[in-house]
Amino acid sequence: MEKFNQLKELVASMEADAEKFYNKNSGAAGTRVRKALQEIKTLAQEIRNEVTEIKNKDK
Repeated sequence: MEKFNQLKELVASMEADAEKFYNKNSGAAGTRVRKALQEIKTLAQEIRNEVTEIKNKDK
């Protein structure tokens, strides 16, 4: 559950940069959004692997 909470925090932390990028066309904010999305992708894959491991352990 810890990684899921990290994922939620990551999404919340990039909200301001997403607003700057989409509403003010800030290129630097776009770069930060892309970086955060890459981190989200990596963390999501870790969560998927963890869920699969726990699910298969119970069988």
